[in-house]
Amino acid sequence: MSHHLSMAACNPPELMLKPTGMYQLPRLCWFLPFFTLFCLLLVYFHFVRVGNIDEFIKVEPNPFSTQSSKAHHRPPPPTNSYPFIRALRTVKNKSDPCGGRYIYVHDLPPRFNEDILKECKSLSLWTDMCKFITNSGLGPPLEEDIKGVFSNTEMYATNQFALDVIFTNRMKQYECLTRDSSIAAAIFVPFYAGMDISRYLWGYNTSVRDATSLALVDWLVKKPEWKVMGGKDHFLVAGRITWDFRRSTDQDSSWGNKLFTLPFAKNMSMLVVESSAWNGNDFAIPYPTYFHPSKDSVMFEWQDRMRKLERPWLFSFAGAPRPGYPKLVRGQIIEQCKKSNLCKLIECGIGQSKCHSPSTVMQMFQSSLFCLQPQGDSFTRRSAFDSILAGCIPVFFHPGSAYTQYTWHLPRNYSKYSVFIPADDIRLRNVSIEERLLQISPEQVKMMREEVISLIPRLTYADPRSKLETLKDAFDVAVQAVIDKVTKLRKDIIEGHEDLNFNEEIAWKYALLKDGESELRPHEWDLFFSSGDSDSSSSQA
Repeated sequence: MSHHLSMAACNPPELMLKPTGMYQLPRLCWFLPFFTLFCLLLVYFHFVRVGNIDEFIKVEPNPFSTQSSKAHHRPPPPTNSYPFIRALRTVKNKSDPCGGRYIYVHDLPPRFNEDILKECKSLSLWTDMCKFITNSGLGPPLEEDIKGVFSNTEMYATNQFALDVIFTNRMKQYECLTRDSSIAAAIFVPFYAGMDISRYLWGYNTSVRDATSLALVDWLVKKPEWKVMGGKDHFLVAGRITWDFRRSTDQDSSWGNKLFTLPFAKNMSMLVVESSAWNGNDFAIPYPTYFHPSKDSVMFEWQDRMRKLERPWLFSFAGAPRPGYPKLVRGQIIEQCKKSNLCKLIECGIGQSKCHSPSTVMQMFQSSLFCLQPQGDSFTRRSAFDSILAGCIPVFFHPGSAYTQYTWHLPRNYSKYSVFIPADDIRLRNVSIEERLLQISPEQVKMMREEVISLIPRLTYADPRSKLETLKDAFDVAVQAVIDKVTKLRKDIIEGHEDLNFNEEIAWKYALLKDGESELRPHEWDLFFSSGDSDSSSSQA
């Protein structure tokens, strides 16, 4: 305010002519400019010369806003103000074995899980799924056992897409469940997402396919547990490949539903048997195999048996050609196997029943040193896990078949347990698979096979009706990985380090970063993921 404006404001005629105190007000008005100047100098000296005015104007940031406090150079809010701080502090209680490991499970209406199973006859056009959801999702016990392949162990005719049910029932046995969501390290949503969409993949419009997913999200966002982190601490299991849940348009001709692309659902962690290399909210966990041990001793006996088996075949393959996919190498693999005296082949196709005989396929894997696992209609195959269960060293032809998928469950050094032959080496350069495998020394093969056998427990889902004593199975590994992910995110939010520049187009690279690394660099596999195109069929033969 200028000196002239101050004087004008202090000299209205009616005030000057007041009979009482006529000369008091003008004196005050002469004093006001000097007082105002003094105050301005004081404010300037304190906040500009002594400190930053940002220290004076304290704005509490929203930890889930699109801009982090670090970007604004503001200190984070007091630690106690975060609604998830109780959960983080449980880990400090050394007398609590569940500290930092508690899981809260949403009590969903039955339409999202149990009611879906009641319609088991509609879950598949080609398979009666009713028998496969028995025994907590394991299916019926395997009765056929050619030449004692399974050795009367705990084997079941498990469907490769039954993981929704298996995982949810396994969660019921988790030792650190809680009804207090404020101490939960993560929150599980027991929605049978894979079972839901399998009912409607063929012959239904998009409205029908999306209905249950939309209803689920609408239910979740109204819950107080969701509001704590906007769903970033929530996870669910959808036991199919990611493309069944990533429809990109609303045309009825487009495949699948759009569960994974719904705005609210994108904050959740989606556990699938095959994830996308170009999206950041899904994470691959192993396909279920036939083996579901109820106790450690059953697992140890199986591993010992796999170590002692004679393996007369150098390599083997079970599968069908894909003549409609020129970039795939299945046709060349089958031809090479037919010409080799060291390869065992089981051809699959219409009318071929051997591929659907678990004991026949497992017998071949158990008698082979290496098992070929080329991609089919999608990057991954259940067969890869069946072969590892048999102690057979897998041979992959695309990094998306295992190395960038199952980063929670498999070692980063893939050469310890597998062989990688780029598909183009077969398709364009006519590399001999037999010659490539014969270059590996017997000593190296023995070490690789031992590594494979040691991986069996963490790639196997134990019987959901029991609990392994000391071993960690695929469920345990996945749950701990989710907990670690949520815990890191919470700590990053508190410290103002949340990564807001995540690039989904190269999402596959993030899981390959070593501890302490943050910078993404060119990678030897860049050419394999240069395009986001992917076949969306879910057949895994």
